[in-house]
Amino acid sequence: MRAAEVRKLAQQARVGPGVSVLDLCCGVAGPGQMITAESGCRYLGVDHSASALASARKRAGNLPCRFEQAHLPPLPGGRFEVVFLLETMLAFPDKEALAGEVARVLEPGGRFAFTVEEGRPLTPQERAQMPAADTVWPIELADLTNVLRDAGLAVTWQQEHSSAHHATATALLRCYGADSPQIAGQIGKRATAELITAHQLWSDWLGCGRVRKFAMVAEKR
Repeated sequence: MRAAEVRKLAQQARVGPGVSVLDLCCGVAGPGQMITAESGCRYLGVDHSASALASARKRAGNLPCRFEQAHLPPLPGGRFEVVFLLETMLAFPDKEALAGEVARVLEPGGRFAFTVEEGRPLTPQERAQMPAADTVWPIELADLTNVLRDAGLAVTWQQEHSSAHHATATALLRCYGADSPQIAGQIGKRATAELITAHQLWSDWLGCGRVRKFAMVAEKR
């Protein structure tokens, strides 16, 4: 997501001074640290990658950010006013379990702010084409709304970002193609080919409407 889109999502989730925020699959926590610096929230980032968290801690400096290493779900203990999940809902095959865990750690009135790749589940043919297909689990919007509702979460805001996401995927595809020899020298030819294939598929699917990209907020009732 672009910085302006992250800010908009945080605004819709009512992130502000002192608000407790749990950022799931935070990686190096660039968006989380930006929001913490600008809002004054209390931030906990969680990710399974020790190296990503080491980088996040170094970059955080004096910001009031904490980090924990964990595989999700389950989610860490405690209660939070906001849970973030940016760019990674796609990787969770069991959306029901995820939504239930988010609802468990949210305070009453708490907000789940996330992005999602919306669309039909992949066909067997699409799974055969997509690298790392075991991390690619789109969900249709009506099904997602039902999953959230069953967990006690009601959608209060949503905004489509398909065009911007398509432009980003297409731009990355061009860059990867142009720099493929250098990339292959760092990660290998097979990984480079899979990277290009994945971005080509996402560019095609977003361009034709096979998948759509949304930012959403759901509130715990």
